[in-house]
Amino acid sequence: MKTGITTASLSLRAETENSFDIIKQTGADCCEVALRTFYEYRPEFSEKFSVRTNGLEVCSVRVAPNNFELQLFDESRRVRGDGFYWLDQVMRSAQLFGAKNYTFNGGLIYSGESVNFDRTAERLREIADFCAGYGVTICLENARRSVCDRPEIFSGLKSRCPQIAAALNIGRAAELCYPCQMFIENMSGSISHVFVSDVDESGRACLPGLGVYDFSEIFKRLKGAGFDGAVLIDTPNFRDIDELKNSVEFLKTIADKA
Repeated sequence: MKTGITTASLSLRAETENSFDIIKQTGADCCEVALRTFYEYRPEFSEKFSVRTNGLEVCSVRVAPNNFELQLFDESRRVRGDGFYWLDQVMRSAQLFGAKNYTFNGGLIYSGESVNFDRTAERLREIADFCAGYGVTICLENARRSVCDRPEIFSGLKSRCPQIAAALNIGRAAELCYPCQMFIENMSGSISHVFVSDVDESGRACLPGLGVYDFSEIFKRLKGAGFDGAVLIDTPNFRDIDELKNSVEFLKTIADKA
């Protein structure tokens, strides 16, 4: 396993392009580039600032999901066209950063308990094939108001759209009121990368190693599910860079023992 940080964790402290130097100071092996605005989606931005990664591996990119991802599922071909225009921009940027994965939410495209797996998978196949043309894999993240907001949804979509992978988010699993083990089981064999955070005794999000989660057990389950990818810290709740560095070291130690 590799240990890294998503630039989203630094969104309150630095612009995206200035996050790479901070991440390198922590001793992280890799990062995710969380593109925050339409301005950043354009390849002109990535071409200018990808040099700042300076040897830091970029394992994935993501966008603000409400900006255009939901449009990719719209019944209107014209609306989907707008979405694919921006997806094209992001994929070109992913290539410039050397990222092979796209962390994807997609927006809440169904209501209540009703999921049209066939229709959703049809759209996902179109999206996944488009991304594959750029050498990028679409990875569904479990999150509130996302396509994959319940454990069983990923396996249902995977059976209909084999091209997709999973981006497991430990913190979001708790927000969805499901044990992360349920998501691990349903995503087994397909997990590309994992986002990690912790919670303290008051329930407030914190860095891994400062809270109550048993990461030794979580990493063992991940390894049992065939995972050997990037583990990315995903929380802006920390005091300083030294605290962030300690969390990176904590995760590396746990990963080595898993």
